[in-house]
Amino acid sequence: MKRPLALLGALAATVSLAACGADTAGGDAAGPPRSGGTLRYGLSLPPTCSDPAQSGTNQTIYVTRQIVDSLVDQDPATGEIEPWLAEGWTIGPEARSFTFRLREGITFSDGTPLTADSVRKNFDAIVHTLGGSKASLAASYLAGYTGTTVVDPRTARVEFAAPNAQFLQAASTPQLGILSDADTAKSADDRCLGTNIGSGPFTYAEYKQGASVTLAKRTGYRWGSPVFANHGDAYLDRIAFTVVPESGVRTGSLSSGQLDAVSDALPQDVPQIEAAGGRVLFFANPGIPFGLQPNVTRGPLRDPAVRTALRTAIDRKELVDTVLGPRFKPATSTLASSTPGHVDLSAQLGYDPEAARRTLDAAGWRPGPDGIRVRGGQRLSFGVLLSAVFAGNQAILELVQQQVRKVGIDLRLDLVAQNEATARQNTRDYDVTYYNTTRADGDILRTTFGLDQRNLNARSPIPPLDQVLAAEVAATDAAARAELIGQAQRLVLDEGLWIPTTELSQAIGAADTVADLKFEASGRLQFHDAWLTGR
Repeated sequence: MKRPLALLGALAATVSLAACGADTAGGDAAGPPRSGGTLRYGLSLPPTCSDPAQSGTNQTIYVTRQIVDSLVDQDPATGEIEPWLAEGWTIGPEARSFTFRLREGITFSDGTPLTADSVRKNFDAIVHTLGGSKASLAASYLAGYTGTTVVDPRTARVEFAAPNAQFLQAASTPQLGILSDADTAKSADDRCLGTNIGSGPFTYAEYKQGASVTLAKRTGYRWGSPVFANHGDAYLDRIAFTVVPESGVRTGSLSSGQLDAVSDALPQDVPQIEAAGGRVLFFANPGIPFGLQPNVTRGPLRDPAVRTALRTAIDRKELVDTVLGPRFKPATSTLASSTPGHVDLSAQLGYDPEAARRTLDAAGWRPGPDGIRVRGGQRLSFGVLLSAVFAGNQAILELVQQQVRKVGIDLRLDLVAQNEATARQNTRDYDVTYYNTTRADGDILRTTFGLDQRNLNARSPIPPLDQVLAAEVAATDAAARAELIGQAQRLVLDEGLWIPTTELSQAIGAADTVADLKFEASGRLQFHDAWLTGR
């Protein structure tokens, strides 16, 4: 199926990735890839749900990405959109519809065929069954979805009420991966039990919530993405994921040969990993960097001056140098630097505690007897809701806590489990929430800060920002869309809707026996090409 080159080129250009500095395990391994064996992987957190559409954390997506394929793929080196389940596609006028022609002969792991009606059932279920509370990212990618027309058994036309230029890239994400018809008929909770059936190169062999997951190779897999080096069956027989929360224990298990690869290798872990012959693989995540998202309807953060003061009260370089190490970067905008359309706003994010003090003085916040500022009897104190989805989060915020106290701000840490954090986010039960969101498209600004999206700021309309976000998702011209994404970054920062701290890099420890363990475009692991050199 031919694609309209001008429009497709414009859309593809908007998702071209900056250099990410990605590493691949075993690049120097001698000889051709070998089949067989079980790769033992140590996760830093338990997967939250076995359903790709409901996947949120990196640790969860490392698992779910392997069992599900997407309509298209995104090349991590160039950002170009490539065929996958769909062999071709056309884009309708104003990007209000996307017609996908499916490859012939694709089956789910239960033997049932992939059809255009499977695509329809998947997207319908995300919008009508899961919705924004269970599948917030997936639902945001389908904003304005009016339905999918089954043109014929292999042709599906996905339709939107308004232009949706971001959808082609969204169709490459695991959240919009295609599950079997049996899965799409289930409730949201039943989709989290480890029985999901996809068309991917691995299947669930065992799923123990909070403890471990085992994936088994699916034989007869012949429709891998062109991004894959290997277009047949995966090399690994199995992947055994176990949850090892303590960084030191993960590193020790890797160094002693009990694990083959581990998540969240911290700077202090690197010498031990390398001394045992392993290496640490890095990938700079695109999307929204780690940062503070204030609930602007309660507490001191209702005052824009407080949000402005926070920008310059945080020493981002110290955060990186003290906690994370040289392969991480201070945030320089409301988008990470590897995201298409990133604009460097570091001049507005420089460490300037005197400027923060002046801003607070001018707004009437005066130092109290203990150094914490007070106005009208209210202390300049608020809590930060966080979960340990990244090993460095608590240490980062403990240092931020010390930094902002120097200008009279009392920041309290409220560390909870991921499921509690999500529940409290859904009910707006927080002063500030701390997290990041990964996506290789600047439209992540709309899905994070859009008034009609999840809106964790709980904000009211801000016409300039709302207009820019609406225009961005409708723009099919690459240059125009990049300009709008740049404007959105500035407006989010100016309004104090996000106070960036650091960019996330995936840091994966891998033994010297692991070859070709790779990152996909959004920094999640892809195990299809991985193989073991022998122990």
